Amino acid sequence: MFIIDLNYIVPLEELDEHMADHVKYLRKYYKKNIFVASGRKVPRSGGIILALADSKEAVEQLIKEDPFYKHNLAQFSITHFLTSQYHPELKNLLDI
Repeated sequence: MFIIDLNYIVPLEELDEHMADHVKYLRKYYKKNIFVASGRKVPRSGGIILALADSKEAVEQLIKEDPFYKHNLAQFSITHFLTSQYHPELKNLLDI
């Protein structure tokens, strides 16, 4: 699993101009069972996306489709972690 950590680098007003397209991007990868969860940080300085992928390189390719990346609205970092414990209902989703 990967944590995609977004840190906004523009005013929120500029970011919000692209929010609808960002949500479409998220929905695309939820439908493909790649994104597991996402949301805003508190305070609203960025966001987090949990993603299932085969490699960091695959996640880097996904990020390039995000309108926040395309319009240079956020900085992105990726953390790969191995799921060692999880809620039993996530077993099928995580394919463990």
